[in-house]
Amino acid sequence: MELDLSPRLPKKVYGGDGGSYFAWCPEELPMLRDGNIGAAKLALEKYGLALPRYSDSSKVAYVLQGSGTAGIVLPEKEEKVIEIKKGDSIAIPFGVVTWWFNNEDTELVILFLGETHKGHKAGQFTEFYLTGSNGIFTGFSSEFVGRAWDLDETTVKKLVGSQTGNGIVKVDGSLKMPSPRKGDREGFVLNCLEAPLDVDIKDGGRVVVLNTKNLPLVGEVGFGADLVRIDGHSMCSPGFSCDSALQVTYIVGGSGRVQVVGADGKRVLETHVKAGALFIVPRFFVVSKIADSDGLSWFSIVTTPDPIFTHLAGKTSVWKALSPEVLQAAFKVAPEVEKAFRSKRTSDAIFFPPPN
Repeated sequence: MELDLSPRLPKKVYGGDGGSYFAWCPEELPMLRDGNIGAAKLALEKYGLALPRYSDSSKVAYVLQGSGTAGIVLPEKEEKVIEIKKGDSIAIPFGVVTWWFNNEDTELVILFLGETHKGHKAGQFTEFYLTGSNGIFTGFSSEFVGRAWDLDETTVKKLVGSQTGNGIVKVDGSLKMPSPRKGDREGFVLNCLEAPLDVDIKDGGRVVVLNTKNLPLVGEVGFGADLVRIDGHSMCSPGFSCDSALQVTYIVGGSGRVQVVGADGKRVLETHVKAGALFIVPRFFVVSKIADSDGLSWFSIVTTPDPIFTHLAGKTSVWKALSPEVLQAAFKVAPEVEKAFRSKRTSDAIFFPPPN
């Protein structure tokens, strides 16, 4: 069966006045199931509240748009109430309870990427809601709820019967929601638009990598992530993950061209991408991107905590390490052609500005 790596948009799973929840489906993007990867997006309108829930999968959340408040409860810990804004990344281990709230006019949009190898369904997040019409209270009998929380039957009926929302509700604007607390962001959030750059190539591109040093919870999540931004008409060097990691890429902004080459030297993907699309690069496949005039930015997870990449262009490329004689014989070219090929790229950049 031919491998289909075409970028996909998510489908709406549920929603209402408070906002909507979208997810990428393994049926349309089989690489999700094959790689045990989940991908979803939450969009909250003003006063929209994503009800408290936990997941069977570890995730990294990335705020694509807007600002708001998030609540995070680690097992047997106090709740952290965190201000979130565009560019924020939050590592969320599986089983951690979270809620999300938007009190601004601008829609709050959050991307979730993660692994599902410990989940109930390969390629899909399964959410367990604490409240709402599909929350845990609705599954237990009144007797069990009453005895567990020491409540009378009337109170139990009010608790269970008043939960009409499913996953997302719209809160009355007069209700005062928790305010973010100073210091709660520390160790939980990294803003990729403000963090020190791991790579910065003039007129080329910039990278911020999430790791255990700048976001400690990444260690518990078990995979890495990064935000990459390249300038107009710049190129991201062809490269591959040499430690068998999958690359899951969401286009945050801009547009550009993508090519992926797989086994037997076959180009398995040639496409034009723009904001909102998601695609997956299989293990060891080589990928390269060229931005349009408006530049190109993407947020990715790589399914290993400390990914190792091999780039095929630039000063540190594998071509520079191979003996000239081997290249001459392998390409079957004259020495002057091999010399020109080897000497053209002398910088150690992984992003190449457009030709002069």
